[in-house]
Amino acid sequence: MGGMPTKAIVEINQTANRFQSSIVIKIGERAIDVKSILGLSITLLGNQQYELEIHGQDDAEAKQAMAEVFQKHDLSVIV
Repeated sequence: MGGMPTKAIVEINQTANRFQSSIVIKIGERAIDVKSILGLSITLLGNQQYELEIHGQDDAEAKQAMAEVFQKHDLSVIV
């Protein structure tokens, strides 16, 4: 599999699960719940632009944390 390293997938998933907000990654026409490790593992293929939609009571904190974890793994993301 030429996709994203497992460590990045796990860390993104664990970061998302710290928040109550809904966190969805959009790729083309698909929307995947970032809190689903299986959904993430088949969706994140590296070297592309990801878009996150975050909604909920702790969305400001979630946006900051998600942006940081994507940057840590050199992934391009719009939050």
